[in-house]
Amino acid sequence: MRAANDQLSAVVLAAQAGEEEAFSELYHQLHPGLLRYLSVLVGRDAEDIASDTWLQVCRDLHTFTGDGDGFRGWVATIGRHRGLDYLRSRSRRPAEPAAWETLLAVPGHYDTEIQAEESLSTVAALRLIAQLPQEQAEAVLLRTVIGLDAKSAGVVLGKSPGAVRTAAYRGLKNLAAMLEQVPVD
Repeated sequence: MRAANDQLSAVVLAAQAGEEEAFSELYHQLHPGLLRYLSVLVGRDAEDIASDTWLQVCRDLHTFTGDGDGFRGWVATIGRHRGLDYLRSRSRRPAEPAAWETLLAVPGHYDTEIQAEESLSTVAALRLIAQLPQEQAEAVLLRTVIGLDAKSAGVVLGKSPGAVRTAAYRGLKNLAAMLEQVPVD
């Protein structure tokens, strides 16, 4: 885990120095998790919110200080703030929701059959996570999908690391109970 953080830190520094390939690497490493997190947070408009997030990341990249894990948390914080702003705006102008499952297709270098199976598994997992209370869902997503530690997730959510660990634990416990109720084929 430490090596991955060091590698991400090096890529962040290269992107801050203006290397386009480094920024592309950041995007490819972080975007799938960010998009999944936002799809649960805001639904069908996750791609738009993610785009806004990356625009702000591009604009403010030179101001970031920290390591790879800090960068991951910084991007998640920006995405969360953009998502919550969007939800507040949408609550003033409600619209008919569309299926958010269509937003989960992330291009990759995988076998199509394997990718299809993984996508179905991901959709099913996100559906279950979306049924959790928001605090638990966000804690589970930030810890497991985006890969933040409790301290970084706490910064994103404005909570203590202990509160994040507790919410993630309760969320995972609730997910386990939900899975026990799912019929096996």
